[in-house]
Amino acid sequence: MEAMVYLFLLPVFYLFFLLWKFIDGKRDQECYILDYQCYKPTDDRKLSTEFCGDMIRRNKSLGLQEYKFLLKAIVNSGIGEETYGPRNVFSGNETHPSVLDGISEMDEFFNDSIEKLLDRVGVSPSEIDALVVNVSMITTAPSLACRIINRYKMRENIKAFNLTGMGCSASLISINIVQNLFKSYKNMYALVVTSESLSPNWYTGNDRSMILSNCLFRSGGCAVLLTNKRALRHRAMLKLRCLVRTHHGAKDESFGCCIQKEDDQGRLGFFLNKSLPKAATRAFIDNLRVISPKILPVRELLRYMVASLVRKMYQNSKGGGKVVINFKTGVDHFCIHTGGKAVIDGIGKSLELTEYDLEPARMTLHRFGNTSASSLWYVLAYMDEKKRLKKGDRVLMISFGAGFKCNSCMWEVARDLDGGNVWKDCIDSYPPESLSNPFMEKYGWINQVDENTFEEKMKERDEAKALKLR
Repeated sequence: MEAMVYLFLLPVFYLFFLLWKFIDGKRDQECYILDYQCYKPTDDRKLSTEFCGDMIRRNKSLGLQEYKFLLKAIVNSGIGEETYGPRNVFSGNETHPSVLDGISEMDEFFNDSIEKLLDRVGVSPSEIDALVVNVSMITTAPSLACRIINRYKMRENIKAFNLTGMGCSASLISINIVQNLFKSYKNMYALVVTSESLSPNWYTGNDRSMILSNCLFRSGGCAVLLTNKRALRHRAMLKLRCLVRTHHGAKDESFGCCIQKEDDQGRLGFFLNKSLPKAATRAFIDNLRVISPKILPVRELLRYMVASLVRKMYQNSKGGGKVVINFKTGVDHFCIHTGGKAVIDGIGKSLELTEYDLEPARMTLHRFGNTSASSLWYVLAYMDEKKRLKKGDRVLMISFGAGFKCNSCMWEVARDLDGGNVWKDCIDSYPPESLSNPFMEKYGWINQVDENTFEEKMKERDEAKALKLR
């Protein structure tokens, strides 16, 4: 009889063992952010209104109509006077950038942010198991990842990834790579380094679809340290819940809506097509379809299904408004890519968000501009510095990038966060009473003159500036 009992219990114990092993293995696959460091360039790289005017004046291919276009674009951009540019535009060398300009720009960021991050966390570079670098608009040999490995003398068996051409959504692609690594390897440290190189990509022509990028993109970057070490979960800031990537590269219109190319004069730049908003909307909708069931409570999904069904049944006879999912039932904070004022407004309208929800993205755009793939981390840092992030809160990150791609992910705040990041020196002045910049006040006269008067006025300003410098 006892033998029969043992024979019966043996498979039961084995099933419990398999279940325990599965659960235990899942715990080692969690993806935690230990800390992150956003890059704040030095003040001598700030793009003030006066300097921007001087820089635009250096471009001799621009006429009155281009000036009017640029004035309208920058006034409506939501960008302030505190953003940063690459060093070569301050030396007047934006027309003939060198490879060294781009590499120096990246080295300045690497040497500042990576060092600060590792020192603060107390992790040695030799302890890093994986390195993922994403900088879209520059390719070097050896790669930028190799430069970091050489600079910090990292291990020979480090798993290194160097991503280029992924655009503004590259941060979450890098996180996804780390997430997949964590599923195969235990007890890892992973360093994600995200930025953009503007030095070799500052457009100096007069194509409106390409010069627009000069009004939006600014220098920045972020280094993020992640781990799946179970023993460090109490030190973690955020825990990854889910991540969804949507790629519309197979659609010709989406593929060509934002692309690096040369203009008719052979000048390199970043082309933004009028079809960009449409491509972004399609990718955003498809991405939401996938991530919504992963982050929203069942009651909200059922409410949406029933409301949609009722509207469909009675729309012909009674009409009715559009049925919208209430994302706030599953999300506490929205971390939105600062692709521009129109991008932030569009997402806010689609998800029916309040100005409080959109404030972090708007303030980041105003203070730092569109820093490409790293912009999400400046938005997160704003929430952190404002003491908004409390244990258990859920943060939805949404990013867009060339290709066309829309990537999103959900983070859970692992502990109350107390700030002390890139915003700490200026957070008390945000949000300001007005987000308007002084460009219209200083250059509004451009809209009131003709071609002849414009040239005369610009000559007078150049002469006055020359006298002032003597």
